[in-house]
Amino acid sequence: MIKENVQKLKAELSCGNPQGEKVWLVAATKMQTAEDINLAIEAGVDAVAENKVQEFREKTASLRPCPQHFIGHLQTNKVKYLIGKIDLYHSCGRDSLAEEIARQSVAKGVTSHILVQVNIGDEESKGGYSYDEAYETAIRLSKTAGLKVKGLMAMLPDSDDTAMLEDLAKKMRALYEKVKASVDGVEYLSMGMSGDYALCVRCGSNMVRVGSTIFGKRVYG
Repeated sequence: MIKENVQKLKAELSCGNPQGEKVWLVAATKMQTAEDINLAIEAGVDAVAENKVQEFREKTASLRPCPQHFIGHLQTNKVKYLIGKIDLYHSCGRDSLAEEIARQSVAKGVTSHILVQVNIGDEESKGGYSYDEAYETAIRLSKTAGLKVKGLMAMLPDSDDTAMLEDLAKKMRALYEKVKASVDGVEYLSMGMSGDYALCVRCGSNMVRVGSTIFGKRVYG
């Protein structure tokens, strides 16, 4: 079913977003086996992404060639295990993490690509910079050695209020446009997961992080 699920998603996303941009399909691979992740890679996902450093370290050597992203909360003391191996960090949502990724990147002679995480719903349970500080943060981090800001990431609140979610998603798109106009190389607005990716794409997202829609519902042991 994994192959069929990916193909269905790829077909759905093939028209792009209303801005005419390609929508990147990132497979969120938390708790999935390397075998199942490889099935998704073979089916054509654009990237695979782990939430936990330990899972990345356990699986990465067994995976077929594919861009590797990191989408989870990242502790600064675990950054050293990822530098030079991750193509895009989605959840760069605090200065201490950005500074550590930059420091380790400079030490290893690499440039790490990051997305500035924005707490668009102003939720205490979620990390990220506030909407009001995100633009200046993106400008500042784009001037930091070892980092390249490639765009923004956001998680919408878990809500049935479609109008509110659309407002927030459109607000993120407007912020993305502002950052893109000011920072060279910005190209990704990572917004949308299994439950809300269609809404997010409709409102201008060009990268979605999808887990259960590809792999089925996670079984927590």
